[in-house]
Amino acid sequence: MVVNVGDVKFYLHKFPLLSKSARLQKLVAATNDANGDEIHIQDIPGGPAAFEVCAKFCYGMTVTLNAYNVVAARCAAEYLEMYETIEKGNLIYKIDVFLNSSIFRSWKDSIIVLQTTKSLLPWSEELKVVSHCLDSIASKASIDTSKVEWSYTYNRKKIASENGNSPQWNDARKPQMVPKDWWVEDLCELPIDLYKRVIVTIKTKGRVSGDVIGEALNAYTLRRLPGFSKGVNQNIDFVKYRSLVETIVWLLPTEKGVVSCSFLLRLLRAAIFLDCGETERNELMRRIAQQLPEATMNDLLIRAPPGEATVYDVDMVQNLVEEFVTHSSQTEPVDNEFLGSRSPKFGPDASKVLVAKLIDCYLAEIARDPNLHLSKFINLGETIASFSRPSHDGLYRAIDMYLKEHPGISKSERKRICKLMDCRKLSAEACMHAVQNERLPLRVVVQVLFFEQVRATASAENSTSDLPGSIRALLPGGSHGSSRSTTTNTEEDWDSVPTADDIKALKGELATLRLGSNDSGNEAAKSDVEKVAASRMKGLVMSKIFSKLWSSKERHGEISSSDTSDSHGSVNAEETKSTPSRSRRHSLS
Repeated sequence: MVVNVGDVKFYLHKFPLLSKSARLQKLVAATNDANGDEIHIQDIPGGPAAFEVCAKFCYGMTVTLNAYNVVAARCAAEYLEMYETIEKGNLIYKIDVFLNSSIFRSWKDSIIVLQTTKSLLPWSEELKVVSHCLDSIASKASIDTSKVEWSYTYNRKKIASENGNSPQWNDARKPQMVPKDWWVEDLCELPIDLYKRVIVTIKTKGRVSGDVIGEALNAYTLRRLPGFSKGVNQNIDFVKYRSLVETIVWLLPTEKGVVSCSFLLRLLRAAIFLDCGETERNELMRRIAQQLPEATMNDLLIRAPPGEATVYDVDMVQNLVEEFVTHSSQTEPVDNEFLGSRSPKFGPDASKVLVAKLIDCYLAEIARDPNLHLSKFINLGETIASFSRPSHDGLYRAIDMYLKEHPGISKSERKRICKLMDCRKLSAEACMHAVQNERLPLRVVVQVLFFEQVRATASAENSTSDLPGSIRALLPGGSHGSSRSTTTNTEEDWDSVPTADDIKALKGELATLRLGSNDSGNEAAKSDVEKVAASRMKGLVMSKIFSKLWSSKERHGEISSSDTSDSHGSVNAEETKSTPSRSRRHSLS
């Protein structure tokens, strides 16, 4: 008889084949005399190669089966109906024994077999080969690591206790520990649809922790998504990789913190680039907001969508911060487990402090963009304005960078952007820079110098108890809060850029103040410095500046009665005469 399988002709004998295949018996019986003994088989799974394996078995020849061809042979045998009812010890039975005794007991063979099932659907699914592979792989991935005795691929860096470097593993006779995520690299060979089913099966067994699942998803994405670590490649199959990213997002463990914020942000970047669904992007943003304190500035530098004028997607970061604020307000005291040693001194508000510092760095980076509108910069800065942080140096750096890159903004715009900053929270180095900064409005320069004077005076006296209430209110922690209130009630000239003469005069004041601060430990020197500072404060520039500052504040009622009561109503000439011991500290009018 002649058997045509696709384009291949097999010249065979009837008896060996018909004695083991019920389907061939039916096909031969159905052929008419005109066709003779020639039959056609077009839809056998596995094609001519799989049919050849079955034919050789019928002839009693040795058949070599392995992980690469066993599924095709099993599906072809099923197609040819090579059951035990036709003949004992038939091919289906023997292949099933081989699968159960050898293939499904091997880690790598189970993965190879699972890969081959995809081209043999729906036969491999109906014969439960796929489900057996999934169960075999998931069971081995879930086993206690002390029982892992088979080979596996592992090229990633292991912790000291896992790579044999810890003291308890120095003895060469002791076995090397198996890492918990020993299996993740081998599974990276699977296509995304099969990978999804394996991970779901592993999750269902419930014996693998969420952080190991997260590491597996991270490793798979790095392997399968081109350019994931540095930016998705432009020349890729968008439909294919969009499906991959959406599947990874769907597979993310529900526990918080089991995948890094950096990984989530790279996923978000890829999701935006590949135009993934709104559901996936919203889910990523929700997760990122919960872990935002973990992020780094580089993680947030997500490119703006095509057509946008700005370099980076500032609106996306704005939404992330707003989501973080919402999440923080809805939860109990923030879970700071992931902060560890990064912020032991911050206490319960550590996450907000970290986010504030993060956004300060981000603002400094995006400020370099000449197309960044002032409103976007200010809106993002105001979102974190309520986050208490010990220093505003980072915010000052961002504001200065924006002013440097956008020299054409108006006086009122300079005033608006400087309102973000609290001058009392600048370090000595930042104050030194600010007083010499010709880009800042004059009022801000004066404020910086004034608070430096107050700090120096307080430091020299080692106490603020003798200072008038109106002065104490301006110290960090005073009753008036942010110094931004003092910037709102000014004349036109206060918002102007300082002249070179102004800067020179103010630099002289600051040099004197810094000298006084450095010598505060020496009583005799302290007295001299205070006299010098007092005489300098009576100088033309400073007396003019501070008299305007106070008169402006008094006109608008910014000094409360409770504060001024300590200094008899207001700072005036009468008080200067009646309290000579204080005159050198606050001779303002």
